[in-house]
Amino acid sequence: MTATDAGRRRLFRRSGADPTEVLAAGAAIAADLRGGLGAAADLGPDPVARAARRLRSLLGARAVGLAQLHGEPAWAGRPGSAADLVEQVRKDGHRATAKEAVALPLVVRGEPAGVLVVVGEVGRGAARRAADWVVEALERSRLEASAAAAAEAELKALRAEISPHFVYNALTTIGSYVDSDPERTRDLILDFAEYIRHSVARRGEYTTLAGEFRAVEAYLALARAVLGDRLRVQVRIAPEVLPVALPFLALQPLVENAVQHGVERRGEGGSVQVSGEAQGSDCVIAIEDDGPGMDPEHARAVLAGAGTGGLALVNVDRRLRAVYGPQYGLVIETALGSGTRVVMRVPRFHPGVVAS
Repeated sequence: MTATDAGRRRLFRRSGADPTEVLAAGAAIAADLRGGLGAAADLGPDPVARAARRLRSLLGARAVGLAQLHGEPAWAGRPGSAADLVEQVRKDGHRATAKEAVALPLVVRGEPAGVLVVVGEVGRGAARRAADWVVEALERSRLEASAAAAAEAELKALRAEISPHFVYNALTTIGSYVDSDPERTRDLILDFAEYIRHSVARRGEYTTLAGEFRAVEAYLALARAVLGDRLRVQVRIAPEVLPVALPFLALQPLVENAVQHGVERRGEGGSVQVSGEAQGSDCVIAIEDDGPGMDPEHARAVLAGAGTGGLALVNVDRRLRAVYGPQYGLVIETALGSGTRVVMRVPRFHPGVVAS
């Protein structure tokens, strides 16, 4: 039994509440503190004060306060002179006590994060366990914020990967049709605009497979204009998976990777095949090229983030696993001289994944 488990049992005895109710209260407190000790707008009004009220009820205390390192604490109940304990803990970083009151520092990963004050006839052990709960919630909040920042950074990295070489070649090719084929010039300009818009525009986290595929079609139209007969494309997407929501820029970088590293490296060119279908409750998308392929060990290293190159593959795989769980993501099927097949598996429906 862990120290936290023991602390929860003490809280059960102190409050006289049903253990299920106590655990539910703990989960609610963690949700209130998801944005840290600073109020988060998306959690409704005064989530920190709400967490203080729940802690007060759970502990049977006269008052409970939660404070950041600066600013006014959020209080539930009347703290009286115990409010002075907050500044004392902020100043020296140690526990402070007064008559029927204790103030405890909240330390997250070795750094001061705030203060918990408990006022009333509450055992010191119960107050300490309550502080542990708050610290756990704050740690989770920081981890979630770090994960969100990492995902945003990876998405920015994908956007920054637009090849200047491809853009130059595409614009040069478009320019070559201005006099001889104005209609094709117009179509290619629209394709180029769609490609750039999808690659760099700021938007929500998720799009549909249909939306992602529109950008893929625009890219392939430009690539065919640049490469001519060297690029052969076959696309088969089942209509029932077009509404599937998936992270923004999940498919397009994989198709670009197949063209750049599969077709362009062959003097005679090659083919790219894109397919998508429903398999039970999952959507399975495959991007296949008949290029030079790679050593399977190198492919595994790339997805593990240990190999050279493959930034697009690594970023897409990590984002998929972060959203859907470790059972999803990318699988690379390849061998030297035998082309490469990248398979993406995502659930057709997943809580919280909604296209904007």
